[in-house]
Amino acid sequence: MGKYIVRRLLQMIPVVILSTFLIYAMVFAMPGDPTAGKCGERPCPAAYIEKFNAKYHLDEPLPVQYGYYAKNVIQGDLGENQYGRPVAEELSERFTVTAKLAVMALIFEGVIGILAGVLAGLRKGGFIDNLVLISTLFVISVPIFVTGFAAQYFLGLKWEIFPALASGKDPSLFALILPAMVLGSTSLAYIARLMRSNISDNIKSDYVRTAKAKGLKKGRIVGVHTLRNSLIPVVTFMGYDFGALLGGAIVTEGIFGINGVGGYIFTGIRNRDGIAVVGAVTALVIVYLLMNLLVDLLYGALDPRISND
Repeated sequence: MGKYIVRRLLQMIPVVILSTFLIYAMVFAMPGDPTAGKCGERPCPAAYIEKFNAKYHLDEPLPVQYGYYAKNVIQGDLGENQYGRPVAEELSERFTVTAKLAVMALIFEGVIGILAGVLAGLRKGGFIDNLVLISTLFVISVPIFVTGFAAQYFLGLKWEIFPALASGKDPSLFALILPAMVLGSTSLAYIARLMRSNISDNIKSDYVRTAKAKGLKKGRIVGVHTLRNSLIPVVTFMGYDFGALLGGAIVTEGIFGINGVGGYIFTGIRNRDGIAVVGAVTALVIVYLLMNLLVDLLYGALDPRISND
């Protein structure tokens, strides 16, 4: 197991380097003025531009720039935003909100997705199965920003079932329900389809026929034998999806005014704050890779065959 952990950690290094380099290059190697927006609507003074370029080594070749940036990241320094506040400090204040939103979205997609998949898989070809297939296909096809604005308008503004915004430093759990539903909607559709496929396949397995031959009740056959085996790939998907939810809340947090990491990136893009955007996305990449590593390690511990590969 120790060798497996070391091997997975070593595999992460080139992924982190390549992904963070691409992020850095997309922001600072593209045409445009990296100081745009830092002095309001007016162009920044020449002295400020010179100081900014010297601080972040923007006059150097791109690989050299990234080398300095990577060195700072290793030391925990993600730079300063346009207001002079450390990006790492601002992210630490917002990560709790994003993590809370991601957990709520994971619970929502897991409970509803698994339930819908089980009902559809047990009644394959029936009304519920067709309803699940059509509704999940619709959810997958609609972009998340359309789902977000539609849910905000109808459930938040028109019918006033949920708050339309979840602003503030620490929004309540009730205020985060609607954003969590929007954030987890696409993954819910995938989980429902995956669970349906697994249930419909496993219900025809030999061990299920053996259980029926032994006279076990249908509820026990489905709840203990079929469901347990069908959940394995779903749990894997949800484990990886949690990391994606932490980094994929940019649009959702922007729509609902949530003061999380995604909202911070959304504001940084709108204000053309390159340092804040690069620092926040770099942090999310690292968090996502660590979550994937945790899932891999858990499966390595549960199934020794994986760690021996």
